[in-house]
Amino acid sequence: MPSVSVILPAYNEGEVIGSVVESLRAVAGQDWEIIVVNDGSDDDTAARAAGDGVHVITHPYNKGNGAAVKTGLRAATGDVVCLMDADGQHDPAHIADLLEALDTYDLVIGARQDGGGTGGLFRRLGNAFYNRLATYLSNQKVLDLTSGFRAAWRDKMLEFLPLFPNGFSYPTTSTLAFIKAGYNVGYVPISASKRVGKSKIRLLPDGAKFVVIALRMIVLFSPMRVFLPASLLMFVAGASYGAYKIYQDTDITDSTVLLITMSVVTFLIGLVSEQIALMRLERLQK
Repeated sequence: MPSVSVILPAYNEGEVIGSVVESLRAVAGQDWEIIVVNDGSDDDTAARAAGDGVHVITHPYNKGNGAAVKTGLRAATGDVVCLMDADGQHDPAHIADLLEALDTYDLVIGARQDGGGTGGLFRRLGNAFYNRLATYLSNQKVLDLTSGFRAAWRDKMLEFLPLFPNGFSYPTTSTLAFIKAGYNVGYVPISASKRVGKSKIRLLPDGAKFVVIALRMIVLFSPMRVFLPASLLMFVAGASYGAYKIYQDTDITDSTVLLITMSVVTFLIGLVSEQIALMRLERLQK
């Protein structure tokens, strides 16, 4: 059996972290390594997380959820790492299901049944949008892009550590990185409880960041999924406008020439980016 490390990034979760660790220990016994990364909390998160067999790592200041995850991954010693939120949303009993699925997959994601967790209508709609965007960009069905409850083989997760942002959202980055690298990504349905305390995610600013991260990851691994549609859009716009002006004035305008030229340039940039992406992927996997 592979050894298991459970990593909980925590920021100002003193109200609930003690019960989360206790319930986790009840499921794991003494077999699993439990790492709590206290990300510069200004409450008693570190003290409440401390316990028998729990490794607490404290950042001197708040760096962000992604930075806490990276610290935990570097410190983990298990063959398999399980990442879960420290806010009480995730049931440790589901970890066994994630680990079982790792017999088949390299990364297993706990897919929330409603697709968006318990954050209200706008949060669910936002997560549904991110899932659809990621499905298009990666050309593979993505059931829950932003779920922070996941398990993976540690050596494969470490391959993409430099790509993880320090803030939100490492789940988006890791999911798309595994997919575009050709690893097997699976999903296990889970139920998510209402978190204790206030969410650290801001709907509009962080939502925009999720979209940018998704686009950045696809440009890193499969640029033509972005550049080709942009090129086609400019070409169709330029050709349509040119045909209209020829019909109206028997003349081709500068705008038509510019749009068609830009479409060709964008396509060529996409081709070059695709080759760079392949070389980068080969370097990451060495």
